[in-house]
Amino acid sequence: MKQVFKTSLAVMLAFILSMSAVWMNPGNTYAATVNVEAKSAILVDADSGKILFEKEADLTLPPASMTKMMTEYLVMEAIQNGSISWDTTTQISQYAYDISANAEFSGVGLKMNKDYKVEELYKAMAINSDNATTITLAELIAGTEAEFVKMMNEKAKEMGLPDYEFVNSTGLNNSHLGDNYPEGTAPDATNMLSARSSALLAYHLINDYPEALDYSSQPTAEFDGQTITNWNWMIPDMPGALSQFGYDGVDGLKTGYTELAGNTFTGTAEQDGQRFIAVVMKTDSRASRFQQTAKLFNYGFQQFQEQTLYKAGYQLEDESEIKVAKGKEDQVAVETNTDLQTLVKNGEDGQYSIEYNLSEDQLDEDGKLVAPIEKGAKVGTASLVYNGEESYDNLLSENQNSVDLVTTGAVEKSSWFMLMIGGIGEFFSDIFTGAVDMVKSWF
Repeated sequence: MKQVFKTSLAVMLAFILSMSAVWMNPGNTYAATVNVEAKSAILVDADSGKILFEKEADLTLPPASMTKMMTEYLVMEAIQNGSISWDTTTQISQYAYDISANAEFSGVGLKMNKDYKVEELYKAMAINSDNATTITLAELIAGTEAEFVKMMNEKAKEMGLPDYEFVNSTGLNNSHLGDNYPEGTAPDATNMLSARSSALLAYHLINDYPEALDYSSQPTAEFDGQTITNWNWMIPDMPGALSQFGYDGVDGLKTGYTELAGNTFTGTAEQDGQRFIAVVMKTDSRASRFQQTAKLFNYGFQQFQEQTLYKAGYQLEDESEIKVAKGKEDQVAVETNTDLQTLVKNGEDGQYSIEYNLSEDQLDEDGKLVAPIEKGAKVGTASLVYNGEESYDNLLSENQNSVDLVTTGAVEKSSWFMLMIGGIGEFFSDIFTGAVDMVKSWF
């Protein structure tokens, strides 16, 4: 009995000590995976597009005000092409006024017959998720929200979003808009996005227009004599009780809520030069969407590090496969021209290998490179191959872990005389081989 008690006590003490270690040093003991309490979620490297975690990421759901990321993109694009500027002024329509005056929707209280600058409208949209300012910007750019919706869907197709349907500029349900729902859409329709599409939209927004983060990172802003507060509570230095949700490095991007969508969030954070994009859809509460996002960011920052796995100048081990035709040498060595690097999960350093592909347009029918070949000539690509148990897809169609494969030396073209001799040799070799085969067939 005493022995059983001692064993139980030892087990209990070991458990307490292990839990103390976790509590005192969470950075080193964080789980190798993460349990995200959301219907759908994804975590992405904002530089390469590498997907580090996903949960039902292709499930198409209402994004609510995360829709506004597309509106933000098209505003930035319109400013870039010169059709509008930050200082362009406009007045609101009756439609926008009716939405702004509706207490059920987040709004800053727009006034009729008042000039508003694009920049202050954009701030209200990006920071306070204002719906009426979003509609006003859509009407300014496209004339009507219906025409703007066409632009949204065209841009989504251009970006390669895998799952999307835009029916308005705000993320409200069309039923919220009454008779003002955009022409060409159904009166009860709603925008639809997957977490993967939301992440890809965010990727394009912050990479094509990084200035968007200058606005989305503001905890508060002034609008028409009032202070508006950011709905993204993860931004550091949020006022009052909201500061408890602050997360180091968060500077965007867009929250969302409707009764149909639940609580959604597309967030981005940067620490020590590493940026992630996280999306959670249909979480339990406003607070939960930030708590689940923090789990994803913790997972990314604690479990992954950028590593150079093969340095520039790495020469392939099996160089004999790089054959050369019509040259003074019959083979050429090749090497990578740039470092091959990627985000590597802790303990997976040895799970990557390198493979190469030669450019088919530079090969003859026998699969050989044809001389003359210059030193440093690109003859193909070298790519990282992951051989572990995880599955790391990429948001982007192109392989981000691919670099040019170049020759380490030049190969001159052989003289016409030597080519002729070689051709004669091949001719008689073929005859001899044929004769041998014929003799063999007699016996």
